[in-house]
Amino acid sequence: MPASIHNPVLPGFHPDPSILRVGSDYFLATSTFEWWPGVRLHHSRDLRHWRPIGHALTRTSQLDMRGNPDSGGIWAPCLSWRDGVFHLIYTNVRSLLGMHKDTHNYLVTAPSIEGPWSEPVYLNSSGFDPSMFHDDDGRSWLVGMQWDHRPGHHPFCGILLQEYDHERRRPGGRHPPHLPRHLAARDRGPAPLQARRLVLPRHCRGRHLLRARRHGGALAPHHRALRTEPASPAAHRVRLFTFGPATCGARELVETQGGEWYLAHLCGRPLEWRDDPPARAPEHYSLEALHCPLGRETALQKIVWDAQGWPRLAHGDNTPRREVDAPALAEHRWPAEPELDDFDATTLSPHWATLRSPPGDWLSLTARRGWLRLRGRESLMSQFDQSPVARRQQAFDAEAQTLLEFAPQDFQQMAGLVAYYNTRNHAYLHVTHDETIAARVLRLTVNDRGTAREPALPVALPATGPIGLRVQLRGQTMQFGWHAGDGAWRDVGPALPTAILSDEHATEFRGDNVAQGFGFTGNFLGLACQSLGGADVVADFDHFRYREG
Repeated sequence: MPASIHNPVLPGFHPDPSILRVGSDYFLATSTFEWWPGVRLHHSRDLRHWRPIGHALTRTSQLDMRGNPDSGGIWAPCLSWRDGVFHLIYTNVRSLLGMHKDTHNYLVTAPSIEGPWSEPVYLNSSGFDPSMFHDDDGRSWLVGMQWDHRPGHHPFCGILLQEYDHERRRPGGRHPPHLPRHLAARDRGPAPLQARRLVLPRHCRGRHLLRARRHGGALAPHHRALRTEPASPAAHRVRLFTFGPATCGARELVETQGGEWYLAHLCGRPLEWRDDPPARAPEHYSLEALHCPLGRETALQKIVWDAQGWPRLAHGDNTPRREVDAPALAEHRWPAEPELDDFDATTLSPHWATLRSPPGDWLSLTARRGWLRLRGRESLMSQFDQSPVARRQQAFDAEAQTLLEFAPQDFQQMAGLVAYYNTRNHAYLHVTHDETIAARVLRLTVNDRGTAREPALPVALPATGPIGLRVQLRGQTMQFGWHAGDGAWRDVGPALPTAILSDEHATEFRGDNVAQGFGFTGNFLGLACQSLGGADVVADFDHFRYREG
């Protein structure tokens, strides 16, 4: 049988893929939102097997997210390559309130995908989803959408173009005729002088330029492909409806060494379609009825070009496939990722992430060798100084376990295992202190759209000794448990719905408008410690085991 690509190629929270080939190497950059480090990077040699190779933004001078809202931070990075140098454009979203979006766009460069990545160049704050196009004549162009906050105006105003000056490291052309920033396309109304008018649908946010068979082109919103020349864009749509089953979104194209083309796009696999998938995309469905706790994932589809030079899905229809014909490239596997992190290393693996800022003196892998030590910080609802260290859930059926040593002295001191979507939506099994019985206890707290509840009574624990904690995720439910010493695992509370840890649940609707809360990420499983009273308290974790199936 011919080799195939099994989708999604990056399961779990890996949205907004930007794909790039340099020689025989393929790279994918994905959004990380409020999770640190910024912009996750993956590497492949055959488009079938991928490995994480770290992150591009690893210093606070490149990325400052303290105080950023949930689902703010890094949106839709764009990875490109020119004259032996990698270029990465990214957006740091600082506000999502009402119609306003504070979206600051930056560029960093590196001689190697592993870095070191440069200090950032500020580009603009006009909107989000920026990219950079390197033309055959040596010029480079910044491309991005413009956001319109004015009442009565459609927020997706249009696409901006501006030449980038590499020598001066700033926007602004250096080859005559100089073209200032201008609208290349807009939703409605006349385009400015020097700009070609393209009649685009609403939500004009696709922002990629490419050259393919001598045609410049832009990938436009809602998965339409169009060229910047007189044509009827509506006649040449590449629309992705479902993903066997899933929802689909923004994407980029890449060409292999052998001239084959592939499209990288995000997708989401709803829990509700997992066991009883629809035969085709429903004509109408409510987002509130579907939940994707794995977040938005990355998939690949094969592309062919028709006689008129327009890209089409190779299998002939507009439904993306789970199994896609692989390119004619030698298979290249990577070593399997270990299930167990015993914390013997002196640095965290690329799977781990923290919230909004890098690990500081509150995290140590050397204070007690073979253990991860966390110092108590603010609550799980803080947007500033949190302590969670977590990894993505990447399968519907998964389990996380840890062993904790912790001696809390009052009820404001906590440490344990968390299933975390955002500040308003998480479930936390933690060891704390109960002054009424003068003992350690185990508590399970669920935060659902900002409202906290405890679905189980506190469990009295031995006065000393390590406590095992786990969470088992089985599709639509998750079950927390614990043990002491060599004792057997015991459940804590009832099975909880995993749907509360999804974009769709976190994004609260009222009619056609978002009432409050946004969700663009996915569920993380990890470790945390709090000291809400300000005392210096630490928790030690012996290991973390993540297994799927």
